[in-house]
Amino acid sequence: MFLRRKHTQKDDSEQRDAKVIELRTAIGPLSGRCSLFCTDACLMRYLEARNWNVDKARKMLEETLKWRSTYKPEEICWHEVAHEGETGKVSRASFHDRQGRTVLILRPGMQNTTSAENNIRHLVYLLENAIINLSEGQEQMSWLIDFTGFSLNTSVPIRTARDIIYILQSHYPERLAIAFLYNPPRFFEAFYKNLPNEFGGNATLKYDHEEFSRLMAQDDVKTAKFWGIDEKPYQIGNGHSVAPEPAPISQQAG
Repeated sequence: MFLRRKHTQKDDSEQRDAKVIELRTAIGPLSGRCSLFCTDACLMRYLEARNWNVDKARKMLEETLKWRSTYKPEEICWHEVAHEGETGKVSRASFHDRQGRTVLILRPGMQNTTSAENNIRHLVYLLENAIINLSEGQEQMSWLIDFTGFSLNTSVPIRTARDIIYILQSHYPERLAIAFLYNPPRFFEAFYKNLPNEFGGNATLKYDHEEFSRLMAQDDVKTAKFWGIDEKPYQIGNGHSVAPEPAPISQQAG
């Protein structure tokens, strides 16, 4: 008589680890910033985003590496995008949530500029900043979206929103753990639920642009140190250096 072995969490973990190894083999040798980017946790996120299909995850990851080598999000400095943040339309909270996740605060009603490219660079900068400030072992962030003052007149154009969604889905997979909507427009009512106590409720969300700029300048130093900005960027697989000039988002999304 044969008994079927019970499936355990250990089995799942071993299978995931095997998939990560398979994906790492598929993308080939990495060096420089690509090596820093492609941690096991990173590979696991791309596998998760593609339902653990190694070939699909490889294609997705390679597209991200190409995008990062062109757009160079880790090289964006706060002083380049600070004017976009004067109203606090997107900022990083001074606290983490109870799971150790970085919290980004988005205020669509505080939209203050019309440049699609600059809006996107500002958001990408803060995504990278949120990631560099994650607690150890944490891969995801939380969003708190405050719709106070929001109207169709203050919202970003549909094309810009589409480009932002493309970047989030294609190059930051499995980064968003949860999003809380505060004071959403009526068309959100079918999906909206009361804000849970995830954030504790003790912090103030008043935005001080001067103070936030000081913190971002400090983080720029930390980011540069982590990525080795003075080093040669992006040695990909075959050893060839990839570092062309940044291309407009609209071209990349297309």
